[in-house]
Amino acid sequence: MTIPKVELLYTLGLFIIMIIAIMIIKKSIRRFSFVQAIEVNRRKVIFNICYFIIYLIAGFFLAIIWGIQFKDFTIFISSVLAVLGVGFFAQWSLLSSLTASFILFFYHPVRIGHRIRIIDKDYEWVGIVKNITAFYFFMETDSGQKISLPNSLVMQKGIEILEREETDLKEEEGPEFED
Repeated sequence: MTIPKVELLYTLGLFIIMIIAIMIIKKSIRRFSFVQAIEVNRRKVIFNICYFIIYLIAGFFLAIIWGIQFKDFTIFISSVLAVLGVGFFAQWSLLSSLTASFILFFYHPVRIGHRIRIIDKDYEWVGIVKNITAFYFFMETDSGQKISLPNSLVMQKGIEILEREETDLKEEEGPEFED
């Protein structure tokens, strides 16, 4: 039996590149989350998503290194994607909420502790953001209601971030009356 030295060398190189990529991404996410004051639980979700993507890409390159034929690989991947597609179609809201949590983490200005108003024609929700997890957005309204919304719904609604001074002044002034 011969030892495939070239494949072992490429595999070792792939693992080194993967470890370096994980360290760089971990450092970048920590720096970004410190600057943006991101909560620890949200940071863990983003770490896990990034690790999954890195492992998926590394697995693809590992299959290429060890000589899996592209034709066989595409048949396998298309079969797996077909099964996942059927499964995720039944649970599309979970997938969209997970994707929305990723978008909320990086691109949305709402943070835990912010006072917000969710703009909706049917409901008047004004309160403080308590937590944002992988699937749900938790807030406590001024009237004491504890509301959880799927992250995908939060992405569909308009959100007004209220300034602390603005909300304090409105509370002090009381209701406005026209003469």
